[in-house]
Amino acid sequence: MLQLTSYADGSTEPARQLELNFDNHDEIFGIVERIKEKNPFGDPEQAAQFALGLKLFSEVKLKNRQHPLFEELNAAFPAFMKKLKSL
Repeated sequence: MLQLTSYADGSTEPARQLELNFDNHDEIFGIVERIKEKNPFGDPEQAAQFALGLKLFSEVKLKNRQHPLFEELNAAFPAFMKKLKSL
């Protein structure tokens, strides 16, 4: 569950949350932990945010690889993932 703790202006109302179900072909919790351990940004929380966002994004991209929106990424994304895995 994603829960809003405060808005950009500092207000906390109205409270908001988002719950969603998704499929992923990887063991996402293990990936989040590995990225947190590698800590590429010097902040474990940012590493976890990055890992979760990347896994959600990449799964949608994978399921829709022929969509024109992803044309430019299809060539660059594998190189990016190799670089990430080499950290």
